[in-house]
Amino acid sequence: MKKAIIIFGAPGSGKGTQTYLLGAIKGFFNFDTGRYIEQTIYDPANKNNKIIQREKKNFETGKLCTPSWASAIVNKKAAQLAKTGMDVTFTGSPRTMFEAFGGSGNNGFIKTLERVYGRKNTIFLTLNVSPKTSIYRNSNRRICSLCSVSIIYKKNSPSTCPICNSPTKKRTLDKPEIIKVRLDEYHNRTQPIFKKLKSMGHKINLINGEQPPYKVFKDILSKIK
Repeated sequence: MKKAIIIFGAPGSGKGTQTYLLGAIKGFFNFDTGRYIEQTIYDPANKNNKIIQREKKNFETGKLCTPSWASAIVNKKAAQLAKTGMDVTFTGSPRTMFEAFGGSGNNGFIKTLERVYGRKNTIFLTLNVSPKTSIYRNSNRRICSLCSVSIIYKKNSPSTCPICNSPTKKRTLDKPEIIKVRLDEYHNRTQPIFKKLKSMGHKINLINGEQPPYKVFKDILSKIK
């Protein structure tokens, strides 16, 4: 049976890096809700779509998008991916109690995964980092303007992508004042999901995200075997 791995973590906890490694080394397909939403709201074809423009305002201020809108996107995608027979990682989903469990508790993202992947094959990971680390990493990181790969910050970081050599850029979301809003959203709206999952008998695998990425990856592999 194929696995569905849900990776939780505050902004800058390393979710993108770890899903990249899982894809490159273990063949997992990753669905990044945040990136998918970002592509959707900035698509020129959607400039006159009132609903998407409403979500764009939330996105650009660091607030979470409307749960019902995000939930519809993610549940549809989860069902589609299950049909491919691939191992899948999900980052950025679910972000709220509504997205996770739905209005009745039976039509949310978690039930969708249990139905299409099976309860034992649905694995939850949380990358833990301090707020200080989150703000530092996000404030300094850059991403490739073409392939969107995140460039881990260090002194004398290159101004071009090490993979495709395209120029790097900073994201609008990576301003310190916006990061603080995103951290509050994660604490107030995403972390309550963990308690509910535990009450349902699910295990939340905690990973120290403060470690170098290769050590984090090693810990992840030990949890998903």
